[in-house]
Amino acid sequence: MSDNHADLIVLGAGPGGYACAFRAADLGRSVIIVDPRATLGGVCLNVGCIPSKALLHAAEMIRETRHGGGWGILTGNVSVDLNKLRAKKDSIVEQLTTGLVGLAKRRKVQTIRGSAQFTSDKSLEIDGESWTFDQAVIAVGSAPVRLPGWPEDDRIWDSTDALELREIPKRLSIVGGGIIGLEMATVYAALGSKVTVIEFMDQIAPGADADAVTILRAALETEDVTIHTGTKVTEVKASKTALTLTCEGGFEGTIKADAAIQAVGRRSNGSLVDPAAAGVEADDRGIIPVDASCRTNVATVFAIGDVTGNPMLAHRATHQGHVAAEVASGHATALDTDLIPSVAYTAPELAWAGLTQAKATERGIPHRVANFPWAASGRNLSSGGGEGLTKLVYCPDSHRLLGATIVGRNAGELLAECVLAMEMGATLEDMSLAVHAHPTLSETVGFAAERALGTLTDL
Repeated sequence: MSDNHADLIVLGAGPGGYACAFRAADLGRSVIIVDPRATLGGVCLNVGCIPSKALLHAAEMIRETRHGGGWGILTGNVSVDLNKLRAKKDSIVEQLTTGLVGLAKRRKVQTIRGSAQFTSDKSLEIDGESWTFDQAVIAVGSAPVRLPGWPEDDRIWDSTDALELREIPKRLSIVGGGIIGLEMATVYAALGSKVTVIEFMDQIAPGADADAVTILRAALETEDVTIHTGTKVTEVKASKTALTLTCEGGFEGTIKADAAIQAVGRRSNGSLVDPAAAGVEADDRGIIPVDASCRTNVATVFAIGDVTGNPMLAHRATHQGHVAAEVASGHATALDTDLIPSVAYTAPELAWAGLTQAKATERGIPHRVANFPWAASGRNLSSGGGEGLTKLVYCPDSHRLLGATIVGRNAGELLAECVLAMEMGATLEDMSLAVHAHPTLSETVGFAAERALGTLTDL
């Protein structure tokens, strides 16, 4: 044991890392968090989930204002003060990260700014200074994937760059039509950019339900977002006046852009802490395999969050952080569910969990599908909502819910009822007999269940 010794040391201060550290401290452990950032919160709070949602809220306000004419609300041209918008976003981030500092102090969790690397299964170095530990948790997150062969140019952004709001380009190309790419398309289209999304797969939001994606795509195209699916960018050239993207597949030709966002996924940061020096196994992508208790193959080392692979989502990391802290403290617990919700905070939102119709078919799982169109939702129509859908996948024999997809306003919030239903083993009867307030968007979940049971009177 060295002079610098930690009972439990957590590498990474993102949602998983700080949740793990705080939970362990609540259980009586002496905890240290190590992170290279000047602020806690990791990518999510600093340059990911929180700033993007702030900008998406601003985008929603812009759209509401622009479309107010149909309601007799006329405001004229909408202008955006980019400096004030940027400052507002930054103030929200600062409020939350500062709050984490207070939570750490109250729990007596020590924070060290620095970069750590393992030297054995019970020791590591933090910026060259030696430390020993009883247990360690790897929670160093992920970074945006950089596409090979692209030129070095300030007009080529990743998601972090895009959230800086450097400028509003007249022409913006987004390579990647997953959640991050679609959210950035939503923001910049509202701010005035002519946005083009280029997705290699045959649909945007790969993995989501095709019927719901059709609704989302139509809504984005209504906001003047051009979408090319089944399309690959084969070459990018940078001149003084523009970026030129050459494409093949679904779209053949070139696209001129004043800026381009690479949004093709994220990669594990696991290799940054040299897990091999501790004997921790990792694959060639830096992914560290763990069991349901977040244990690696080394007894003293746990791993949580993005370094453990997909889905790379903050809420998964948070739950894993709690599990790792509790198991490391002698409690028997595990994260043994694959019901991890996915949400695209687009306009409209797209959210899903459990099996989609396509996934159930692919796996040969007996299933049926019921849906409720939001065109028949009084709350949706009276709130200015457009097309939407609540879709349930269920077992034809037991009527247990197997999966749910919702596209529409606040879909991410509405999905929670379905996730709870699946975790509790609820049936369609349970969901239909639960009294939902009227008029609400949550009614659409009950209505979809009623439709499956043949008791629906609202269609």
